[in-house]
Amino acid sequence: MTHFGDRLSDATRRCKTPLCMGIDPHSEMIPALFGDATAPAGSDAAIRAIDDFSMACVEQAIGKVPAIKPQAAFFERYGPAGMQILQNIGRVAIDANLLVIMDAKRGDIGSTSSAYAAGWIGHDAPFPSDALTINPWLGIDALDPFLKRADESNSGLFVLNRTSNPGAGDLQDQIVDGQPIYQHLATLLAPLVAKRDGKQGSSSLGIVAGATWPEEARALRATLPTAPFLIPGFGAQGAGPEQATSGLIRGKHGWEGGLVNSTRGLIFPKTAACAGSLAAWQSVIASNIDQSKAVLNSTL
Repeated sequence: MTHFGDRLSDATRRCKTPLCMGIDPHSEMIPALFGDATAPAGSDAAIRAIDDFSMACVEQAIGKVPAIKPQAAFFERYGPAGMQILQNIGRVAIDANLLVIMDAKRGDIGSTSSAYAAGWIGHDAPFPSDALTINPWLGIDALDPFLKRADESNSGLFVLNRTSNPGAGDLQDQIVDGQPIYQHLATLLAPLVAKRDGKQGSSSLGIVAGATWPEEARALRATLPTAPFLIPGFGAQGAGPEQATSGLIRGKHGWEGGLVNSTRGLIFPKTAACAGSLAAWQSVIASNIDQSKAVLNSTL
């Protein structure tokens, strides 16, 4: 593989969008045409519905968006069969030239982090990915095993920095030595980010910066000019396109410097809930992707 930052730049330019499709198979939201996803967890019926729906989402993403972001928790809850689906999603997407951002938010220390890194980072990992979300709040040294594995496999990392949830500020906004803690974290990450810049100017080490905090995203961009931003919160979580793109960079080919994630807005539109056929569902999802791309591009 080439450098993750370069792959990300190429993918966003090729698709002409920073839009990322989140894949969170909420069982109660999966349309009935895929089967009974609300059947008992682990049952053949539930697994089959979740598998068919998740793969259908991946197929709709191919060629339209640069990346998908499966949320590991929604597969873990179904045990080994659910994790098999997650593994398959990663392999199918990578083979189709989609970037896979595994949203597993792993984080620990020492050998435990090394084990997490081996399991989740790289195309040859058991759960293959191009990048992994990680939790830095045990300290910067806890990132070392993840950085080592990512460097060795030309993969990326997205460090939780300023998250999109309403309660994020309970800790992240606390002022220490005149600055909020999330800004202290960005300052600590800055030399690690710069050390991993690719040929196209984007680092392989990025951050999670929620769309619901646009002023903070602009401040973080000033501290981390080459870090790719993974931006949750667009659409269903309340952030509009201007907020979602506030931490991105205007490039010659459109928005660059990260990915704007949309999950419910892309894969669970109300108009798809009662689709009577797979073709009808595919048409709605494709239209939704096009509309979301147009909305983000309208802010250029």
